[in-house]
Amino acid sequence: MRILPSGDAAVIVADVGDASGPLAALAARPPRGVVDLVPAPRTLMLVLDPSAVDAEEAVAAVRGVRLPAPPAGAVRVPVVYDGADLRDVADLTGLTPGQVIEARTGTPWTVAFDGSAPGFGYLTGGDPRLRVPRRGASRRRVPAGAVGPAGPFSGVCPMEAPGGRLLIGRTDPSLLPGALRPGVQVHFTRRHP
Repeated sequence: MRILPSGDAAVIVADVGDASGPLAALAARPPRGVVDLVPAPRTLMLVLDPSAVDAEEAVAAVRGVRLPAPPAGAVRVPVVYDGADLRDVADLTGLTPGQVIEARTGTPWTVAFDGSAPGFGYLTGGDPRLRVPRRGASRRRVPAGAVGPAGPFSGVCPMEAPGGRLLIGRTDPSLLPGALRPGVQVHFTRRHP
């Protein structure tokens, strides 16, 4: 883990692998003068109130934080695999649609961090064969509950929003509020319509 000052109003915790550990530790006991935490795939930025703390003090406080184990628990997300892009994902991976579903449901995912929309968890892990690029152009409307991969991440849309993921299935979005917290393991299961 590296801690880097970023101007006089932020500190970046880099090389953390999965930002959920530092995020949980710092959210539970934020150092004096930290006004916001901004997680990303392998970094965590602490936004500071420069009138309350300087970057050196914040760096010292972060170095003293003990990282907890990720939150216990797992969430099962039942998915109907009938998405508009399921065949495209199969073609991109060299798998059949059935094999895509088996790979998707056969390995756990972990919520690495949240962002892009309230309740949207960026999921990492899963079967590496399912890493496919984002769509060339984002859709203006992705329905709530849509499930799909994009690069090293996967996601479940908690609400209708624009998005560039390849859509491979759908789940009931009412199952999601508060369930996809950083550190939680996600197991996708197949549900028939």
